[in-house]
Amino acid sequence: MKSLKLQQQQQRLLYYQKKKNPSKNLRQKEPTMSPSFVFDPPSDEEIEHSEHEEEEEEESVGEPESGSESESEGEGGEVEEGHKEARVPKKKKKKTQSPWDFAKYTESVAEEHARRSTTSVDEKISKALKQRSTPLVAELDHSSESEPDEQEDYRPEEEDEEEGNDGDIKSFFAPSGGTSFHADSFLQLNLSRPLLRACEALGYSKPTPIQAACIPLALSGRDICGSAITGSGKTAAFALPTLERLLFRPKRMRAIRVLILTPTRELAVQVHSMIEKLAQFTDIRCCLVVGGLSTKVQEAALRTMPDIVVATPGRMIDHLRNAMSVDLDDLAVLILDEADRLLELGFSAEIQELVRLCPKKRQTMLFSATMTEEVDELIKLSLSKPLRLSADPSTKRPATLTEEVVRIRRMREVNQEAVLLAMCSKTFTSKVIIFSGTKQAAHRLKIIFGLAGLKAAELHGNLTQAQRLEALEQFRKQQVDFLVATDVAARGLDIIGVQTVINFACPRDLTSYVHRVGRTARAGREGYAVTFVTDNDRSLLKAIAKRAGSKLKSRIVAEQSIHKWSHIIEQMEDQISEVLHEEREERVLRKAEMEATKAENMIAHREEIFSRPKRTWFVTEKEKKLAAKASKASMDKCKSSGKEVISAEQAEDLRMKEKRKREREKHLPRKKRRKLEAAREMLEEEEDDKQVETKGGNKKEKGGMSLVDLAYRRAKAVKAVKKALDSGKIVEKNKKKSNNNSRKTPSRTEEMRELFQTDMKDKKSKRRGVGGGKKSKSSFKSKSRYKRK
Repeated sequence: MKSLKLQQQQQRLLYYQKKKNPSKNLRQKEPTMSPSFVFDPPSDEEIEHSEHEEEEEEESVGEPESGSESESEGEGGEVEEGHKEARVPKKKKKKTQSPWDFAKYTESVAEEHARRSTTSVDEKISKALKQRSTPLVAELDHSSESEPDEQEDYRPEEEDEEEGNDGDIKSFFAPSGGTSFHADSFLQLNLSRPLLRACEALGYSKPTPIQAACIPLALSGRDICGSAITGSGKTAAFALPTLERLLFRPKRMRAIRVLILTPTRELAVQVHSMIEKLAQFTDIRCCLVVGGLSTKVQEAALRTMPDIVVATPGRMIDHLRNAMSVDLDDLAVLILDEADRLLELGFSAEIQELVRLCPKKRQTMLFSATMTEEVDELIKLSLSKPLRLSADPSTKRPATLTEEVVRIRRMREVNQEAVLLAMCSKTFTSKVIIFSGTKQAAHRLKIIFGLAGLKAAELHGNLTQAQRLEALEQFRKQQVDFLVATDVAARGLDIIGVQTVINFACPRDLTSYVHRVGRTARAGREGYAVTFVTDNDRSLLKAIAKRAGSKLKSRIVAEQSIHKWSHIIEQMEDQISEVLHEEREERVLRKAEMEATKAENMIAHREEIFSRPKRTWFVTEKEKKLAAKASKASMDKCKSSGKEVISAEQAEDLRMKEKRKREREKHLPRKKRRKLEAAREMLEEEEDDKQVETKGGNKKEKGGMSLVDLAYRRAKAVKAVKKALDSGKIVEKNKKKSNNNSRKTPSRTEEMRELFQTDMKDKKSKRRGVGGGKKSKSSFKSKSRYKRK
């Protein structure tokens, strides 16, 4: 038996030496690497560790083989040794590991509810079902016998020609000619043996086009902007070359060498899980830094200086500013997953701050299914001649994806939930992700599905991190059939086996639509994407039809099932309101308990709390408000120019916000209200002047002064003149001039200024009456100061 094991071990070593000689490959790779690393040879511990694991695997495989050999010898005849050895790899079967595991990152939701003394939504729904007087099952069974849905080809409108500006892009990006998007195996990509073993354990046999193109270039230290269709393996495309480079890091100097940024917490958890599985046969350490998890645990992990940090931008900045001995001075690789989302307004300030804290000599890689080509945004990341890699440019959509549209007419928008339940109870019954527009709508759908007897989980921002991860884990293990989510789940999440994506609320633009429907039809599997389109979403429907071409279908849901489900939902309304009311009461009690515990802690540990240093942020509250105003103004510009597609729900939300704002202004004091109106009108005039200037007009104020400064100076001058008139210091000529000016038809802004000045005059006269005519410090000393041109 020992001799057989030795022979098997020798054969394995010979096989790997023939296929790939690690020492030669490493010598070839050293000069092409980025100078950020000082290379050391791989440690003997790794090789011993991997060989020890191989011996254990051989022992587990060898035991049943010896039994089968003895049986065959006993039955009839001897078997030669060569045939025995040839039969060993055939009988060996390896189970592929799953790269995703969400359960290990947080405590269970049951423990969280027990700690908080609350109950879950499912318990409230089951309680409501027990209290129901009339059973719903008979109606549901009867509704299943309704007419089937109809499908027909969608007829798109006339297509508009796309315009592109490639002049700036070509000068910014380096030429990527000669890049190969094809490789037969991972052995051809010059990866080390531990990574090849990990790929084999995960069931990866052949690289995808983006992996075949990206891995060799990333190993050479080049900056990359990579884009490929959803489900094409972009995570492994940047993880494998990064891990390969880290195998040759200086192991005596511990430092954070790789930073991977993602827009959502769930995507960060998924990337961290993937990297841990790929690095399972190495000594590379990875750390997860996201919001919603324990800050102290993350601080302790960052102080140990892990090689890779997977983070969301906000929490990473928090640790860099407020945690001791955490920095990015030795960072060599910066990776932005879903880069186009990270470069948008919500994250742009945080990304710029992180780029500022990173060293300039680094490798930067950007990946997304809808990669931005705005050169101005990419220049902010200080990329040096990046390569633009676009795998499968001809196929913008997966070939196995079937796209359908459900038209919701204006009279039927009330029955949208009934249409959804009619489809989910009859046509799409399992492995379905439903995207809603708001968190409240997602929670309402979760309650409706529970009361209707359909197993569903919810995923949105109002949940705790434990609840969000448990919802993903339940859907991954198929414990629930439906996942009701907001756009939190739209990017990057790779849940195997998702058959259908239903856009209950129409996405805001085509980019969001591409990422939503990309949760299905991944890695060559079949999938369906159904979008509910109202009359206000015609522009997006046109864009979808243009993208899908002749493959877009129109689904007509049976009227009978819609009427029955709408009747059932009407009966459920009382129970839905009961569940929501119970949740509201729990929330109020929870908040009161938190305030009480906070007060107790402040009394008991006052000195300790006040001795801690205050947590800081890279922008002040005032700068945050200014940034929010700027982003809102840019959004308003996009809306007015028609560049961005807005769904009906978003337009309604904006109208309601504007209405609430106007109502708040009505209750303000008269003086503040007038100030706001005057400022708004001045801004409108300033925007009109800017528009005239851009069109070619030369309507500029004298001296290049802004309208606000000019109005302020004029108001001061008028105020000084009126004060002088009251005191009798100015002659009759000036009065005549002022009367002549007053005869002119005043504009709206001048009227507002006069009202403001008279109001101030009355106020000052009252003060003088009370104060006995004393001169205030803020009074004007001389009128000659305001006679300047």
